[in-house]
Amino acid sequence: MQRIKHVLLLLIWPVCASIAQTEIPLYEGKVPNRKPVPNRELWRPNPIVDTVVTHVSLPTISVFEPPGSLKTQTAVIICPGGGYGSLCINMEGKKVARAFNQLGITAFVLKYRLPDNSAMYNKEIVPLQDAQQAIRIVRKRASELGIDPHKIGIMGFSAGGHLASTAGTHFASPVDADTTNVRPDFMILVYPVISFTDSIGHIGSRTNLLGSSPTKEQVNFFSNEQHVNTKTPPTFITHAMDDTVVPLTNSMVFFRALKKNKIPVAIRVFTKGEHGYLKSPPFEEWFGSCTYWLKEMGFLP
Repeated sequence: MQRIKHVLLLLIWPVCASIAQTEIPLYEGKVPNRKPVPNRELWRPNPIVDTVVTHVSLPTISVFEPPGSLKTQTAVIICPGGGYGSLCINMEGKKVARAFNQLGITAFVLKYRLPDNSAMYNKEIVPLQDAQQAIRIVRKRASELGIDPHKIGIMGFSAGGHLASTAGTHFASPVDADTTNVRPDFMILVYPVISFTDSIGHIGSRTNLLGSSPTKEQVNFFSNEQHVNTKTPPTFITHAMDDTVVPLTNSMVFFRALKKNKIPVAIRVFTKGEHGYLKSPPFEEWFGSCTYWLKEMGFLP
């Protein structure tokens, strides 16, 4: 049965590629925090994760709309991973968006800016600024897109999971002055970086975001397990025990913080999967658990 599901999923994705996609800029006019430098964005093939994007300084969101017959009112903004140095835009973005489309969920792949002192001011806050702006856009255009403004979630992989969990724990203090609500209604975190502490944090992501000598205040601010409270959104987490890149402890400390604050949370831990789920578990295993949780929480019929 699992093999049949896997084959069906592989057959579904090419069909979904024909679904209309629109890429729109995150900002109208001048991009905040961006220095007046040429666009150096680079897309390159990668034998492991399909396509990698680097040097992103002009952020966008790509809209993936489901077939009208399937469409629900739920939406999810997807943050690809890449250690804040690149974006795995296909494997952890577009392919997942198409799978969400088959559930009737409108998906948005966020091409967020990657920290770069030569291209931006205050680089450490720029990815969060972009994530919050993406939530604003989707919420403001909810009626036009047939989305319930109270069913807008955020999803992230690896460092994208850090960005998603930052958006889910720092919404009370938006980076920009726009008063639109930037709280996501749910979070989906896949092998996420959560902490920037020396003991369990992913130092590569921390260095790319904060530099090689971050202050204690910066480390604490971006260690998201320290900022969970009773208003943190419901969360689904999945991680592998044998992940040596981002230790499982990241997910566990976040899970415990959510549980302590009585936030609805589910976690699916796999014995094997390493970082990236490149060989195992099968996509339908972890994504199926995520789908069940979305139904359980009322975000899917």
